[in-house]
Amino acid sequence: MRAIARAAAVLAAAATALLLATGSAGASTGTEHDPVSAPDATTASVLVTKLTHSDAASRLRSSGITWSSSGNCSDRSKPNCTSFDQVNLATIQGAQTLKSATGCALNVTGGTEVGHASGTYSHYNGYKLDFALSSCLTNYIKGTFTSIGGNKWRAGSGNVYYLESNH
Repeated sequence: MRAIARAAAVLAAAATALLLATGSAGASTGTEHDPVSAPDATTASVLVTKLTHSDAASRLRSSGITWSSSGNCSDRSKPNCTSFDQVNLATIQGAQTLKSATGCALNVTGGTEVGHASGTYSHYNGYKLDFALSSCLTNYIKGTFTSIGGNKWRAGSGNVYYLESNH
């Protein structure tokens, strides 16, 4: 199975964060590690704009970002598909910014489909995307952002990139 990178856009207190992880393609058989926690009670709620699969795909395509799935499908109810249905606009914009900043080829391998860890700031709720691992993306993140331990790097913007090995 090929390695993948997991990048996720997380909207918390009006800031978008991206997470990065590695592993194998396809649905995870174990519990996925989700390093993102909910904001505390003093954090203001933020309304998010949800996109259809078609709208999100159009935005990604316009930025030169590709996507694939092991099932060659986009059905949100199937874990072997890559769906963008109900993804947050900020998540797609985060991917577009990452593509622009890195100049790397980006291929989304996971979106809002079932099969990921649950939680408020989850894939299913539109906050996270998985990207195929590439040396260009890995080198950019490790060489540009600050290591904050636990295979995590933080950008000056506050975005966090998380490198995992369990999926």
